[in-house]
Amino acid sequence: MEPRENVSVAVRALAPLIAVAAAMAVCSVLLLWGGASPLEGWALMLKGALGSRFAITETLTRATPLIFTGLAAAVAFRAKLWNIGGEGQFYMGAVLATWLGTGALSLPPYLMIPFLFLAGAAGGGLLLLAPTLLKTRLQVDEVVTTLLLNFVVLLFVNWLVFGPWKDPMAMGWPQAAPVVDSAVLPQLFAKSRLHLGFVFAVLFAAATWWFMRSTVWGFEIRAVGASPKASRFAGMPVNAVTVRTALLSGGLAAMAGVSELCGVKGYLTLDLSPGFGYSGIVVAMLAALHPLGVIASAVFVAVVYIGADSMSRAINISNYIADVTTAVCLLAVLFSMFLTKYRIRWR
Repeated sequence: MEPRENVSVAVRALAPLIAVAAAMAVCSVLLLWGGASPLEGWALMLKGALGSRFAITETLTRATPLIFTGLAAAVAFRAKLWNIGGEGQFYMGAVLATWLGTGALSLPPYLMIPFLFLAGAAGGGLLLLAPTLLKTRLQVDEVVTTLLLNFVVLLFVNWLVFGPWKDPMAMGWPQAAPVVDSAVLPQLFAKSRLHLGFVFAVLFAAATWWFMRSTVWGFEIRAVGASPKASRFAGMPVNAVTVRTALLSGGLAAMAGVSELCGVKGYLTLDLSPGFGYSGIVVAMLAALHPLGVIASAVFVAVVYIGADSMSRAINISNYIADVTTAVCLLAVLFSMFLTKYRIRWR
């Protein structure tokens, strides 16, 4: 393995696209194995995700929390902070939005909605702060602590919806009371579930790209991720940079919970997330940790999941093909990223 000295921008841009195409070709074998035509299967997937106005809005609705959690993973991983706790941070944002948005505050929508996003972001950032301090002070592996915190937060949510926050009007179902009208994110189109959270997600992706590219703090995050020893030698406060990264990453993941709660569900339940925190890691890696690329990769993952449901009903193929497809795409993109940095020379 030899490092490549010069890699053009075109190669860096085309490598993930070629990798995704190769992954789709590999997954076509699974469709053949299941007795279906790959061309028909992929066509049905695209039709189910993008074939109508309703399908497009559903796909973008599914992509909205993935953009937030993808940004959270991308920012953290750029600084070599392995945040696997996006799921817990997602629910922490939803918990705070429920607490403040079910009557604790009485504000007009133009104040209530930004306040809920800020409050949720603060809760998610503080949740990630504890594992980060354990990492910087005691060298505790943050992969383990952030992963285990997911289950702690889920158990906390379980206690809330079965206990003090259980809605007496829910006919026994374990869910909290719905948020007030001023906390509901407005729909972008009539008769669709696509809400203002999608606009927020795109704006935060653009703001994160600008922050990482054009600010001193963004440069420090990239520098610490490239080499903590060199950054420390250059006088950068490595531990402080890691803490700031944790606050930003946890806050972005928590905004996904606020967006999903106030834009789609309306109330807190244990099934608010089908795994958005974990899927955000896939989204970030498919985007090569680029904030703007996160938008495209989140839409791609949403297309796969929304389209797989439609395809499975049409040709009797398990919708778990979506999980396999995203996993193979991730492995292919990681391999392509490796090949853009190294070449294989046969001796």
